Amino acid sequence: MTFLLDHDVPDDLGYSLLALGHVVAHVRDVLPITSPDAEVLRYANEQGYILLTCNRDDFLELASSNPHAGIIVIIRRKTRAAERAALVQLLDKAGESGISGNINFA
Repeated sequence: MTFLLDHDVPDDLGYSLLALGHVVAHVRDVLPITSPDAEVLRYANEQGYILLTCNRDDFLELASSNPHAGIIVIIRRKTRAAERAALVQLLDKAGESGISGNINFA
């Protein structure tokens, strides 16, 4: 799968995705730092990226009226290891068909 990591997603989640064989891009590398969330979602959709974000409220609202290739909202946990484990568990359980075009929480 291909993922676009929002500004608020810890880099180590991207490293974990890369280690699992996924393609990862960072918003900071493809869009200006001042890009609004609507632009981030539009770009992710146009490129076929599944968006990873911790910004639940804004992206859930945007997703209700804008197309998207899929969104995973990362729930902050006590440790990064717990966040990584939740993400990997979601990917294993849902698979690409359960992630693409849907909104998931990890």
